[in-house]
Amino acid sequence: MPAKAKSALFQKLPSTDELLQNPQLRTLARHDGHAALADAVRAVLARLREEIATDRLDEKSLDLALAGLPDAVERQLRQSLSYSLRSVINATGVILHTNLGRAPLAPGAIDHIRETALSYSNLEFALATGERGKRDIHVDRLFQKLFEQDGGTGAPPVQAERVGTAAGELHSPEQSGAAVPTFSTIVVNNNAAAVLLSLNSLAEGGEVIVSRGELVEIGGSFRIPDVMSKSQATLREVGTTNRTRIGDYERAITERTRLLLRVHRSNFAITGFTEQPGLTELVALARRRSLPLMEDLGSGALVDLRSFGISGESGVLDSLRAGVDLVTYSGDKLLGGPQAGLITGRARLVARLRSNSLFRALRVDKLTYAALEATLLAYVKSDHDAVPILRMMRLSKDEIAGRAEALAARINSPNAGEGHQRGLPAGSFLRIELCDGESVIGGGAAPTAVLPTRLIALTHRDLSADDLCRRLRQSDPPVIARVEEARVLLDLRTVFPGQDSVIADHLNSIA
Repeated sequence: MPAKAKSALFQKLPSTDELLQNPQLRTLARHDGHAALADAVRAVLARLREEIATDRLDEKSLDLALAGLPDAVERQLRQSLSYSLRSVINATGVILHTNLGRAPLAPGAIDHIRETALSYSNLEFALATGERGKRDIHVDRLFQKLFEQDGGTGAPPVQAERVGTAAGELHSPEQSGAAVPTFSTIVVNNNAAAVLLSLNSLAEGGEVIVSRGELVEIGGSFRIPDVMSKSQATLREVGTTNRTRIGDYERAITERTRLLLRVHRSNFAITGFTEQPGLTELVALARRRSLPLMEDLGSGALVDLRSFGISGESGVLDSLRAGVDLVTYSGDKLLGGPQAGLITGRARLVARLRSNSLFRALRVDKLTYAALEATLLAYVKSDHDAVPILRMMRLSKDEIAGRAEALAARINSPNAGEGHQRGLPAGSFLRIELCDGESVIGGGAAPTAVLPTRLIALTHRDLSADDLCRRLRQSDPPVIARVEEARVLLDLRTVFPGQDSVIADHLNSIA
């Protein structure tokens, strides 16, 4: 476009002040404030200037845009004042999807958060005595109950110890001759913080021995060696990437050794020519050399996942029963609660962590305690279906297939129902098929485990798979799917049943 013609288009644009005098916009200013409205006006005018500068608007299209300026400003204002953090429908089949917020909370947790948030609470107040209390007690008491139960594993409960049953300061309770809880639990803001606090409290200025095959990096460039460096503990690597023996640990122990560390590999597995000491061997070595053994479990299951068809993922109670002195794990992964870092271990060790000034810097607020307390109560009651991620893992392929059939039948089509199984078109543009597939746990948990599922596969006559996926993302609420082999795949395992109809409505609008 010639410069003169372009200049004429620029001159047709109103000023910010002129546009703010529009009667429709003056009404918006009274409701949403002058500053927010002015920002929206500037954003819309800037967009028009950019479109003129790049030759995307001619005189006719600019006139149309100018006629709709008040509506465009109102849309911009609504967008700028709406929440950025939104609820989405997870149809990916990844149960603990880190980018989608990991574990959704149980309704009971939401109720308890609301009750706690809307009023004052006894967060650090002992109602029995009227004195200052400790916030730890609200969840530590529930962990104690879980340790006294079998945790769903069928193994004997973790028992209280008496002085004389275990040697050394690390493994004996404080009160002579009295049975006391063996373990205590504290809460910080995530598992990285739990690892940092534990290493700093127990190994600052000393060495921590860990296998090279466990020096993992997880999402967000979180690396175990970096956390160890920040904790002021020195990393002592032993073994090789694929093979580490108990003798490697033993030979590395010196007078500077403060801790033996075992790290869950989180989001990958090493197979083939491999070797790794069992927990029993590491516990025996720690006892023999009077060193604490710490395990960074990461995910932290409180139930036996074998009942869900998931093997190879040890739980918190497994580690404690094996004799691990300190276990760190996440609240929003396999536990199914809020984001938190949980540290469970020998009472004397946990007391050292609690007295560290870092603990106050890393501690969580009342809302996290409320959500965690409600989640743990479901475990104490063995009401595992109340925890959404456990309920999702329990879903059978047949249950998911039934829902997928019903959803496909709701798409406006002359051949709904069994036709969808044969891949017949669901409408003029959208084609629906049902096929077998696999769901995954996600969140760095059980990286090799898969759960059989039934998928809804979508293709569109005029849209590519990426475009169709984008259309679903832009719906309200957004539907997040995955693309494989030029098809959009929906896995209802991670979709709440009440959301099936919402997905059907979105698909009908696209079809």
